[in-house]
Amino acid sequence: MTTEHARPRVAVSSCLLGCPVRYNGGHSRDRFLAAELSGYVDWVPICPEMEIGLGTPRETLRLERSPEGPRLVTRRSHADLTTPMTSLAAERAGSLDVDGYVFKAKSPSCGIHGVPLYSGEGVADRRHRGLFAGPVMDAHPLLAVEDEGRLRDAGLREAFVERIFAAARLRALLSGDWRPRDLVAFHSRHKMQILAHAPEAYRGLGRLVAAAGTAPHEPLAREYGLAFRVALARKATVGRHVNVLLHCLGMISERLDRARRADLVEVIASYRAGEVALSVPVALLRHHARGEGAAYVGGQSYLSPYPDRLRLRNHVAA
Repeated sequence: MTTEHARPRVAVSSCLLGCPVRYNGGHSRDRFLAAELSGYVDWVPICPEMEIGLGTPRETLRLERSPEGPRLVTRRSHADLTTPMTSLAAERAGSLDVDGYVFKAKSPSCGIHGVPLYSGEGVADRRHRGLFAGPVMDAHPLLAVEDEGRLRDAGLREAFVERIFAAARLRALLSGDWRPRDLVAFHSRHKMQILAHAPEAYRGLGRLVAAAGTAPHEPLAREYGLAFRVALARKATVGRHVNVLLHCLGMISERLDRARRADLVEVIASYRAGEVALSVPVALLRHHARGEGAAYVGGQSYLSPYPDRLRLRNHVAA
């Protein structure tokens, strides 16, 4: 069973793809999402305002403070849309089957952080989530979620894309008629990627896979899937990347001459020092692993966690 080319399914606020669903009849097309990432994912466009029948153009909305909690109201006529929006959120959250979600930043329905809550004509605070996004995120706490504003940060963008591709491969595996050997192969291919995020999960997942031949099928799939998603949700730090790079170097070291080993050591040190991007040691490792026929290292998802053309590891870590 192959999962290597699984395409992520990603929910997205429709306006970010260029759909004219904004309050003013316009859109908020995001170049990275609509142009660069679109060729590699299957979008699931969602516009909560349109789905509850508001149409476009329409009155703008805002969150207002109330004793019962934030209410979603229209700014001019003060129509209360809380019930239809929360009902839609519950319905969508219950049926959502995606590998990630990109919400519209600061939206009173779709914002994932920093949404202003009004009290009278003034802003009481700016720490809220949108009335649609909040329940969806609560129902899917391990779902890779971002907004288009945060995705302008190179590190957050790379982390999000890595997670949605890993989740897609996991989904492709577990939704099929997999056998224990398929799970073993999947885990073997993802070992270094897991180690870069969560060394403790690396060991725990290994113990789960060791029991694949005897453990009940469905409980094992649930436990492995949960632990894998938890691991990939952890931040991959520079130190953990260096650890993985050195692991990979150690596995091919005997096949390299002294000069090539020294080159790799020097490049990894330069990455650790913040002088080069992660793409530099990764490309060199991949080149040597494949050139020397080191299939185990060359086949690690860590070396190609998403399509190379996205060029997401080209930034120098701060």
